[in-house]
Amino acid sequence: MALLEVRDLELAIAAGGRLLPVVRGISFAVEENETLGIVGESGCGKSLTALAIMGLLEDTAIRITGGSIRFEGRELLTMAPAERRSLMGNRMAIVFQEPMTSLNPVYRVGDQIVEVLRQHRQLSASEARERAVRLLQMVRVPEPEQRVDSYPHQLSGGQRQRVMIAMAIACDPRLLIADEPTTALDVTVQKEILELLQDLQKRMGSAIVLISHDLGVIAETCDRVAVMYRGTIVEEATGEELFANVAHPYTRGLLASIPSADRDVEWLEAIPGRVPAIDQEIPGCAFHPRCAFARDPCHSRDPEARSFAPGHLLRCHFPQEWRK
Repeated sequence: MALLEVRDLELAIAAGGRLLPVVRGISFAVEENETLGIVGESGCGKSLTALAIMGLLEDTAIRITGGSIRFEGRELLTMAPAERRSLMGNRMAIVFQEPMTSLNPVYRVGDQIVEVLRQHRQLSASEARERAVRLLQMVRVPEPEQRVDSYPHQLSGGQRQRVMIAMAIACDPRLLIADEPTTALDVTVQKEILELLQDLQKRMGSAIVLISHDLGVIAETCDRVAVMYRGTIVEEATGEELFANVAHPYTRGLLASIPSADRDVEWLEAIPGRVPAIDQEIPGCAFHPRCAFARDPCHSRDPEARSFAPGHLLRCHFPQEWRK
């Protein structure tokens, strides 16, 4: 049994008296100690999927309209709210992409870590503070005994992200979702944060769902990769299989846009156009307006998920068409 199982998940946004689909029946599973990468452009539904898993869509315009989310064999969507809250920040946790908007600016960072610990662990105030200092040390914040009393604005971007990770791992979660954890950081700090997540995973044995728009980041860190486009997983395989045997033209476009030290090119390739708006109806394959290889039946029939190779799932009528 997988640690996390998402089956046929559907999300919609309430707008103008209508429910507009934003996530369209996606399915995936995450095993213990595994890192799953979910990649795609902004607007493809990656972060909304993470928020749905964490139960953070209440009191928003987003509705879960179908599907199942099971964690440790238990269905989360029918779980009592109090029981669901006991899991959040405890057995499962999330690292958001922008710590400056996720951390409370008027509380010291140590107090915010302590709050998590006292919510889920029977610790005294002094014990929780000692644990907060150890957590800051674990995530390699310099001078943790002093930084525990700092406010978020007194820390660098990389240090704030480390504080967010410390909060997320405070209770040794079995599942850690990292939503674009390196987006606002420079390249050297990005590398440090990714190495930190991998090191923490080895220590704690947690499963990680890493959400990114950067296939380069995903390639370095993930055991399996799911590529999302407009609310649908269009390709999924192990990292090794996916990057050795890319089949979907969208995945190929994402890879071609990555700079490489091995190639001398004047212009990087780019996928034309942009992800369609949620209220835009597109018959057939959602990617066909941007696909150079589209033809009938791409314009009229949505491709079904099928096995392209062992362990390699795909939604495309004409895979690897660009190789011809």
